[in-house]
Amino acid sequence: MSSNTGTSSHQSKKVVTKDDWVKKLEDVKIDKSDLNKLIMNYFVIEGYKDAAETFSQECGLLPSIDVESIQDRMNIRNAIQNGNVEEAIERVNDLNPEILDTNPKLYFHLQQQRLIEYIREGKIAEALEFAQDELAPRGEENPEFLEELERTMALLAFDDTTVSPVGDLLHLSQRQRTASELNAAILTSQSQEKDPKLPNMLKMLFWAQDELDEKVLFPKMKNLVTAELVEVKNIKNYGNTAIRKIGRYSEMRY
Repeated sequence: MSSNTGTSSHQSKKVVTKDDWVKKLEDVKIDKSDLNKLIMNYFVIEGYKDAAETFSQECGLLPSIDVESIQDRMNIRNAIQNGNVEEAIERVNDLNPEILDTNPKLYFHLQQQRLIEYIREGKIAEALEFAQDELAPRGEENPEFLEELERTMALLAFDDTTVSPVGDLLHLSQRQRTASELNAAILTSQSQEKDPKLPNMLKMLFWAQDELDEKVLFPKMKNLVTAELVEVKNIKNYGNTAIRKIGRYSEMRY
């Protein structure tokens, strides 16, 4: 009975063909300068200095901040992504020591990343000493920090970290999260936006498709790179799947 009801609801939706949908999309006028600003915003915030400079020359749009400051953030991000947390901390302090002085959570996460790197390298004695001297005192002052410290130390309980319930701390995505958190803090200290607009707009795109799918059957975008549209007959339930995928991408990226 529920199946028939679902079928009836599905059939009662208005159907928009691919040709009609493409025509509607073509009728939408978008200012090219707005697109250029969106792309430049992504390059600047994510730290792609060379891409920002090249794009600036091609479209005549100046970056919103000095490109040398982009290089500073790139160097710091690269240091963390390569496991050189101490180098990253030194570079941040050279750039602006107040960034870490005024952000205890960020500072703890950087020190936590140093502990993770000790464990990754098999330097167990150094890891234990570092945890006791640098992280334990902060954990005593903050329950949230203590929980994160205990989770990190749990890595030592497994010879094979691939079967560890906290093995994700050794994934490169963990370095990425730490690097992104620090990157955002640097941008905030420079009175800049800390999150690029493009990923949020992509999430909004899939959310809008999912909302519209409640009332209309229409060709949905399947591939963000090619902007491929899925024929109406093939798009049943695609919206929920797409929004879950973009959600998982956001969690990994940020």
